[in-house]
Amino acid sequence: MPMINKPQKDYINQLGREYHILARGREGLLRLIEQRELPEMVYNSNAIENSTLTLKETEKILLEQKMPREISAREFFEARNLGKVQEYLAQNPALPLNKENILFLHHLLLNDIDDDIRGRFRHGSEWVRISRHIAPDPQRVPELLAKLLDEYHGADELYFLAKIARFHAEFESIHPFCDGNGRIGRVLLNLQLSQRGLPPVIIQNKNKQKNYYALFTEYQNDKNKYTGFTELLARLLTESLHKRLAYLRSQKIIKLTALAGQTGQNVSALLNKARRQTIPAFRERGMWLIGAA
Repeated sequence: MPMINKPQKDYINQLGREYHILARGREGLLRLIEQRELPEMVYNSNAIENSTLTLKETEKILLEQKMPREISAREFFEARNLGKVQEYLAQNPALPLNKENILFLHHLLLNDIDDDIRGRFRHGSEWVRISRHIAPDPQRVPELLAKLLDEYHGADELYFLAKIARFHAEFESIHPFCDGNGRIGRVLLNLQLSQRGLPPVIIQNKNKQKNYYALFTEYQNDKNKYTGFTELLARLLTESLHKRLAYLRSQKIIKLTALAGQTGQNVSALLNKARRQTIPAFRERGMWLIGAA
């Protein structure tokens, strides 16, 4: 059974309880954190789909609505639109997860990019291949997505991160749209977390072949294997909670390398612990930080 172990679940529950307690009355601070990490979220999600924009360029588009250099109009709108989708979800954290809202978010995502395919599923002869995986017959997309939504909303004993992981793996395997599947899938993942009162996560573009794409291959070879996705989400959610708790506790935020210098610990060992989330470290703009005790 795809599952993280009990100590991990207990730790996530502990962080979640503290987060909910400290967050009361601090919505303004949490909103500032979300606004600050929006460019990172947009940059990483688009970079996973091979966008050439840098983080700084993505930031310029989102903040100034200007092209930072001679880039394609498509890349400009991909950044702008994904930012708008994320902002919409931040303002509507309890948005129901259903077919209509999935289509609406896709419509926002592909605005000014491809009006012929935005806001609708694949149909007719719109077959797609993702690496070695051939997505299901376009005619079956509505049926398969309806089944996936029913399974997700249905009552079962599966741990909530495993449910989200299974949904994400199957959504991307169905590949319901002609374009924008990965970005919408990652948006839905954060919607599912927000519906549980939890903060968003950022799937990193760095090492995506090993840490993200490989998990789809594992799942497509065996539909019962979404352990990798569950573990990935557990680490990312733990990191997101660590980040917010550091700010909510009003801790001094320092670089992990600075902690190594202060304590005499090995930098590589600390970074390894950060990646495994066995210390309360988190990333901002690609740099590992930690709240000083």
